[in-house]
Amino acid sequence: MGGIAGDMLLAALLDAGADESTLQAIPDQLRLGAVEIAVERTERHGIAALLVRVEPPPDPPPRTWRAMRALIDEAGLPERPRARALAVFDRLAEAEATVHGVPVDDVHFHELGGVDTLVDVCGAAVLLENLGVDRVHSSPLPYTRGLVESAHGVLPVPAPATVELLRGAQLESADGGRELVTPTGAALASTLAESFGGLPPLLLESIGYGAGNDDFPDRPNLLRVLLGAAEPAVGSEVALLETNLDDLNPELVPDAVERCFAAGALDVWTAPVLMKKGRPGIVLSALARPADERAVAAAVLEETSALGVRVSRLRRYELEREELVVELDGGAVRVKLGRLNGRVVNVAPEHDDCAELARRTGRPVKAVWAEALARSLP
Repeated sequence: MGGIAGDMLLAALLDAGADESTLQAIPDQLRLGAVEIAVERTERHGIAALLVRVEPPPDPPPRTWRAMRALIDEAGLPERPRARALAVFDRLAEAEATVHGVPVDDVHFHELGGVDTLVDVCGAAVLLENLGVDRVHSSPLPYTRGLVESAHGVLPVPAPATVELLRGAQLESADGGRELVTPTGAALASTLAESFGGLPPLLLESIGYGAGNDDFPDRPNLLRVLLGAAEPAVGSEVALLETNLDDLNPELVPDAVERCFAAGALDVWTAPVLMKKGRPGIVLSALARPADERAVAAAVLEETSALGVRVSRLRRYELEREELVVELDGGAVRVKLGRLNGRVVNVAPEHDDCAELARRTGRPVKAVWAEALARSLP
């Protein structure tokens, strides 16, 4: 709708049913001093919404990422909200460091307000936990063009740090020269969302609207959150990258496959084909999350003789995944479980672990595999 900012996400999560007292406790947990968080009802274009304002103490000191990381580590947040908040700040710090050419630990969050950003990021992580949100998906983010005043002078919209943070996110062009996606909003979306695009299958339970500070005449300045239970085997978006090769030394194919996996590919395979002029060739295919698409494409182009890589957007249905470790005579073996509606429907011992244990103990791999499977079943 209107875009995303940290305070808009807080407001939308509260409107969707999160506990306000959980958010109000954040400043004390982070030892930020006299911070006020005001939550009020408002409307944008006739749509009722919540508005959150974070009022920091007078003249808060600028903090480096090193100092902010220490505050989060010492705040006593639950493990998953703590990990989510640190991941968002890692991404923020890396973007600022890239733009300003400074070491990551020395980044000062001048433009982001420090206190405001700490409350926005940690608050969002804690409210997601309060709502029991395991997975986050995002619609495409609006991309506008214009100029804005900042502490560093006049900057383009989106600001350079925001563009860095949008790597891997799906964008769509939007009218107007105003900032619709703030750096904090970009960091939250690009870090927490596991996919962008259409809504995955969802049993809708709750809706929340978070308002931005300004009331735009041409669009409702709102962030909408849809909260619900994922249907079994939830579909996620993946990219299929392929190229045809008829002049690549076959000895180099395993290197290309390995490099694709290292770049983040979910799966890589080859298939023989007959190409022009009757030449035998192969199709090299790789499956990747949208965030890893560019890295996998670069791996293909660098490690093969391809001049281009074609990309298709696909959706796939996935089981809920879990990994456990079973102890056998001579060592441990990892076992992958696939669940549907909470019920285990697939059990697969990790072959590499079975092979290594078989090598050490002199047993057949199939015997180790069978024992690991038996130990995994209820």
